[in-house]
Amino acid sequence: MEEIKLVKMYMDDVIRNEVIKVLDTGYYINGPNLKAFENDFKEYLGVKYAIGVSSGTAALFLSYYEMNLKPGDEVILPSHTFIATASPLAFFKAKPVFVDVDPDTYCMDVEDVKEKITSKTKVITPVHLYGNPVDMDPILEIAKEKNIKVIEDACQAHGSEYKNKKVGALGDLGVFSFFPSKSMTVGGDGGMIVTNNDKYGEILKLRRDHGRSSKYENANLGLNFRLNEIQAVIGKLQLKHLSEWIERRRIIVQVYNDFLRQYSNVKLPVERDWAKCSYYVYTIQLEDRDEFIKFFKERKIATGLYYPIPVHKQPIIEDLYGKQPKLPVTEEIVKKIVSLPLSPLLNDEELARIKLEINNFMRRSS
Repeated sequence: MEEIKLVKMYMDDVIRNEVIKVLDTGYYINGPNLKAFENDFKEYLGVKYAIGVSSGTAALFLSYYEMNLKPGDEVILPSHTFIATASPLAFFKAKPVFVDVDPDTYCMDVEDVKEKITSKTKVITPVHLYGNPVDMDPILEIAKEKNIKVIEDACQAHGSEYKNKKVGALGDLGVFSFFPSKSMTVGGDGGMIVTNNDKYGEILKLRRDHGRSSKYENANLGLNFRLNEIQAVIGKLQLKHLSEWIERRRIIVQVYNDFLRQYSNVKLPVERDWAKCSYYVYTIQLEDRDEFIKFFKERKIATGLYYPIPVHKQPIIEDLYGKQPKLPVTEEIVKKIVSLPLSPLLNDEELARIKLEINNFMRRSS
């Protein structure tokens, strides 16, 4: 029996042939494919700048660097996220201030954000987790009122919308990841920073390439965070499919939702009226989550945990910043969450098999 994977990367002959063309040119860095990908991505989001970088983590690191963070400055972010949202702060000796999440959307609790703002708060980093948009208006309002910058972590939210606007384009800066499991990829690590701010846009183009203004002149501080031509051409071609892939994901989610509503012990994902979720992953909650994962593994159906250990409980965070305050919702949901296979390439036969095994598990455990 063939394994049903959690995600699948799309690859076709067009992408393969374009990669070979890049290989044949011998031109691998800062070439026409990167420029084309950046241009297409900024048009897709409706922003002035899109700066390709080597990973989503690189995008976060450079974005935090541009905030001119000083030791002791505070950055508010959720704990229910990948550690890369928080870990770059240690390099600037800035302090992450973790907030709890909405129990339905898994995104940051806006009221908790408001309570944790202090005179030291310099940045708020909302994470559009699982492709689900954060409620951005109240965050943007309080940020404007208190002169706080907003960096949107949209690493899981390519094409997601908040009140008919693409996420990532709403804050001072937005960051994306093209890791292979994401809704669109570059065939490896890759990322993008987007902004409508001329100052940020122009300097970040230099910082990702050693800060140089010409081949041998380095007028600014920077490092090598470039996105190469091979990955750029893959990203450029994948972007053309993103809208149709999101719609296919949403169709699969509806199939899951319609099927799972019969089980009272399953908590389904929630999409607010003002949100269009791109569904990077499909995450449910189960009390007997671990047994469910084991059951599915035995039947060669992959599942995922995004994320079993909250960032505020990661050993390195406690080593750097001490034991963190409790986050009751976050600490409860991580015991129950599990993600089912979700990909535009998931076919009807595989979906039927997943549904059958869910039903078998539910009957066995009832």
